[in-house]
Amino acid sequence: MGEFELIRHYFAAAACAQAADGVVLGIGDDCALLQVPAGEQLAVSTDTLVAGVHFPADAPGRLLGQRALAVSVSDLAAMGATPLAFTLALTLPEVSPDWLADFTAGLESMARQCGVRLVGGDTTRGPLSLTLTVFGRVPAGQALTRAGARPGDLLCVGGTLGNGAGALPFVLGERSEQPGSAELLAHYWSPLPQLQLGQVLRGVATAALDISDGLLADCGHIARASAVALHMEQQRLPLSDALLACMGDEAARQLALGGGDDYVLAFTLPAEKLDALLAMGQPVHVIGRVEAGQGVHLLGAEGRAIKPRYSGYQHFGSNRD
Repeated sequence: MGEFELIRHYFAAAACAQAADGVVLGIGDDCALLQVPAGEQLAVSTDTLVAGVHFPADAPGRLLGQRALAVSVSDLAAMGATPLAFTLALTLPEVSPDWLADFTAGLESMARQCGVRLVGGDTTRGPLSLTLTVFGRVPAGQALTRAGARPGDLLCVGGTLGNGAGALPFVLGERSEQPGSAELLAHYWSPLPQLQLGQVLRGVATAALDISDGLLADCGHIARASAVALHMEQQRLPLSDALLACMGDEAARQLALGGGDDYVLAFTLPAEKLDALLAMGQPVHVIGRVEAGQGVHLLGAEGRAIKPRYSGYQHFGSNRD
């Protein structure tokens, strides 16, 4: 099967590649054409995922399709953007119709959940890798960024932590399935970008990002960009019952701090904004505060500074940005 036939059969025909609001022209020409309403800005992010680095080389196609798009769209959630479209550059070692059909089905499933359209890309032969570029729209001047946290703000996260890293032993076949492992695997293979939370945080949060490389490492980006110190209380980290059942309390906390692949939002906000968010039912967990200074400081049960065992997640031997 040639490149153009592959694109027509597996991607151009997919439901997520059909016309939609904001997509003037999709697959089939030299460029896609996107229309952003007046008064809005275009948010753009690119992720490359490489077999053996960001996912197991033998990952099932359907699960990989779901995951690849989800982790890319999560960047839009972090900026408070509404998803618009995405492109996919797919490098394949060989053309496997069954694998491609499964991959496209997973991609389509996540695209439907995120409300995003496939508008183009490329295919080539080589070691398995995927490069996705996502496009979103956000009201001008309202995008969330990593800069803006202020002393006195609360440090918050949008959900439980450590589930993605906790799933890895089961993803890699290093441990047999047990109670709780199915929930961890579901989080790893199909993380749901926190799009609604990101949009609600526009004009409320002072800084935000999504957690991909681990809570400590990613919060370090906020601290540097905002020129502040983040004081994080270890005992306030939200942990899932599944992670605690599979890993135990101490290991779960370490995974929450240094593990990656959470894809929940970390953000700072003025204390007076908290009650309104909670009243809306938003998944806001306060884990610390912002103070003058620099860096990320981890505090133990009695408020004393403690040193974490590690501060960033290694994705199959290599860090992701």
